[in-house]
Amino acid sequence: MIEQTTRKTAFVLAGGGSLGAVQVGMLKALNKEQIKPDFIVGASVGAINAAYYAASPDEAGIARLEQIWMSLRRTDIFPFSTLGTVLCLLGRRDHFALPRQLRALIASQLPYRRLEEAALPCHVVATDVLDGTEVILSSGEIEEALLASAAIPAVFPGVTIAGRSLIDGCVSSNTPISAAVSLGATRLVIIPTGSPCVLQAPPRGALAIVMHSLNLMAMRQLLADVDRFSGRCELIVVPPLCPLAVNTYDFSQTGELIRRAEEATLHWLEGGLQNTDPHHTLAPHHHREDDARPCDIL
Repeated sequence: MIEQTTRKTAFVLAGGGSLGAVQVGMLKALNKEQIKPDFIVGASVGAINAAYYAASPDEAGIARLEQIWMSLRRTDIFPFSTLGTVLCLLGRRDHFALPRQLRALIASQLPYRRLEEAALPCHVVATDVLDGTEVILSSGEIEEALLASAAIPAVFPGVTIAGRSLIDGCVSSNTPISAAVSLGATRLVIIPTGSPCVLQAPPRGALAIVMHSLNLMAMRQLLADVDRFSGRCELIVVPPLCPLAVNTYDFSQTGELIRRAEEATLHWLEGGLQNTDPHHTLAPHHHREDDARPCDIL
């Protein structure tokens, strides 16, 4: 058993596109219950949320993160153009869009420039494009680290850091449990984004279906990682929203996602951090539209 005096808690934030809004509500609830980490680890959109939380891991900091999310529109994150699409299809470049708006958002809203300057230790996970290994970024330029971690293959260009070409952290580890363990965490609070379980038809559009598919694979990977590391550390998974009808490319329901996630997490936390079997809430499932009742997570 791990002694209380030696326990080191990490918040581990998963990727999940627009469903990253769910994590804001979860962070609000955890903060209200005075549950704090020793450090934070994130991949993809989870890395971006982690970086903002690490800047000011308190009520005011989370409120600023919520304001940012409330102002986001799909075109702020995915600024596609006809020219970019044509160039990609002609093989003139390997990505459809440039993350100009995301870079500007990081530069204008994040109050520190290097990872090691964060108020709370923050670690960002990306993927080496050559061998697919997980790369943990704990120091260096925060802009480049976040853009690398969120560089969805074929959508955004990869980022070169220290001579390594990096892409989205979700490719190697959507929920970077292994990274948190390697960094010394003995208790992991997993903050997922979840999967839409009430969709009655596949999302429309090429990118929407790609992101939906990646999300489904990521949730399966999370289950596998929970099994893999359950004997090496204490794993606590904050239950994802269920039922959920929002896909990972839909930014139109941000406010509702944050509200529901905060409410559901506060309800779950009434008994404290519960180290219960997460398989029931994470396992693939689907609701009929006329029977979209919440999963029994308590």
